[in-house]
Amino acid sequence: MGTPESAREPCPDRILDDVGSAFGMGAVGGSAFHFLKGIYNSPNSAHLSGGTQAVRMNAPRIGGGFAVWGGLFSTFDCALVYARQKEDPWNSILSGAATGGLLSMRQGINATARSAIVGGVLLALIEGAGIMINKFSALQQQKEQLFMEDAASASAPYGVPMGQVFGQVVPETSEAGSGSWFGGLFGNGKKKESEDKSGSKTQILESFDAPPVPTYEF
Repeated sequence: MGTPESAREPCPDRILDDVGSAFGMGAVGGSAFHFLKGIYNSPNSAHLSGGTQAVRMNAPRIGGGFAVWGGLFSTFDCALVYARQKEDPWNSILSGAATGGLLSMRQGINATARSAIVGGVLLALIEGAGIMINKFSALQQQKEQLFMEDAASASAPYGVPMGQVFGQVVPETSEAGSGSWFGGLFGNGKKKESEDKSGSKTQILESFDAPPVPTYEF
């Protein structure tokens, strides 16, 4: 029962997914570790064969141990999700403690308690690191967004919008709509009112054709 906020698989599929991932992690890591250890402990004439034999003997065991741990952890996690009806870091912490305690139950009460504490603390550290990484990434995204906004505002110097030359006079729009580009082209021939300093209004009639210029040639 995974919540929409969870990026993991839903619970029935999560168990198998974690088992496979844990087995692969343990097998690969165990193979690398025991191969190098086998090469180091083998005689001079059998380094490669010794490393290969160490991998065959130990890698499946380590992969199986990781798979058991991952399967138990996912089982407890899904049980807590079903019981609490939500997913949060407490589910992982409690699941780690329960898994560590269950795997050490045959060694006695003291070993069970120690393993449970170690498992809970380990998962708490992992969850805390994940939360810090998420917060840091979110902070970096906010900084990048603010930087982009500042760069966009800085691209318009002195408050001049982009595409406008500094010092260019923007024509004011009139009530008749002649401030637009098309209005400037087809606005000739209309009456315009201008007011001088004395406050009197004069009307100027503009025509499309200029008056003829008199000449004195005969």
